[in-house]
Amino acid sequence: MSHNSFGHLFRITTWGESHGPAIGCVVDGCPPGIPLTEADIQGYLDKRKPGQSKYTTQRKEPDTVEILSGVFESEGGEQVTTGTPIALEIKNQDARSKDYGDIKDKFRPGHADYTYFLKYGLRDWRGSGRASARETAARVAGGAVARKVVPGLRVRGALVQVGPYEIDRGNWDWDEIDNNPFFCPDAKAARVWADFLDEVRKKGSSTGAVIEVVADGVPAGLGAPVYGKLDQDICSGLMSINAAKGVEIGAGFASAALSGEENADEMRMHPNGTPEFLSNNAGGILGGISTGQPVVARFAVKPTSSILTARRTIDTAGGDTEVSTKGRHDPCVGIRAVPIGEAMVAIVLADHYLRHRGQTGQD
Repeated sequence: MSHNSFGHLFRITTWGESHGPAIGCVVDGCPPGIPLTEADIQGYLDKRKPGQSKYTTQRKEPDTVEILSGVFESEGGEQVTTGTPIALEIKNQDARSKDYGDIKDKFRPGHADYTYFLKYGLRDWRGSGRASARETAARVAGGAVARKVVPGLRVRGALVQVGPYEIDRGNWDWDEIDNNPFFCPDAKAARVWADFLDEVRKKGSSTGAVIEVVADGVPAGLGAPVYGKLDQDICSGLMSINAAKGVEIGAGFASAALSGEENADEMRMHPNGTPEFLSNNAGGILGGISTGQPVVARFAVKPTSSILTARRTIDTAGGDTEVSTKGRHDPCVGIRAVPIGEAMVAIVLADHYLRHRGQTGQD
């Protein structure tokens, strides 16, 4: 299996399977001299790890990261990056392969079971192997390194829709995200989601969601026409996330209903002598190049394919059958997709920052 790497100058390669001994990430291209410890990474992994509420899978994984290479003590005594590959390892400690024994010969509808088997002639039925969302912990670790590459960068994500229920953007409060188990910026919507997801969970079903990622402090000029556009690579990174089925930048699909006058992000000179935009329908990117405004991206994830409700399918022998999944699964994968989306946007921005610096000599 190839294509397990993402990025150009700043590049991550993830490895490992859901029920293997460990998963991990190799970060290549990180500049030297950047302070980096396990603590810098662990906080982001803690946001993504399972079992933190009844609304996510109850698999109990501490997701403790260990830096195996790529750092050394500086003359000042601080642990910093050396410019060599940074290897990160996360042990798997709570895999229960027996949960999948009954379905090892059956293809779950909506899952990667069938296509993996079709392509490779075999598949790891123990939690789906590389197709499992377990792999995304390694991306979050890599994203933590990426955040330290771009000076002044802040990448934040929020869940803005669960099933049919959207937030009220008038209630948006970044501080509220830490007060509920959904990364929701709207306290009222979070209460609605709690009741809705309780019903979904009790039925053994699942639902989809929409995640929004906002990056502040992105310098103008990142991205290159015509096949290295910043928004193009952000879309690629977000679409690589498990269950992702759609991505939009800025106003996105809603811009189709706008007039040219409404969609135009008008500009004026600020009294301090710098240009400013009066709106941000472009999501901080014009012509594939960052404007200096916040970069805004959203992605939609489908309902979890592993559900208790029996669904019609076929087995590896070609027979008709039914399948239901008894394992521990997220009723809404969108919740834990928030820190994953943040990580992928951070990785893209770090990569484009280094590419821009390499081409123009500008920070």
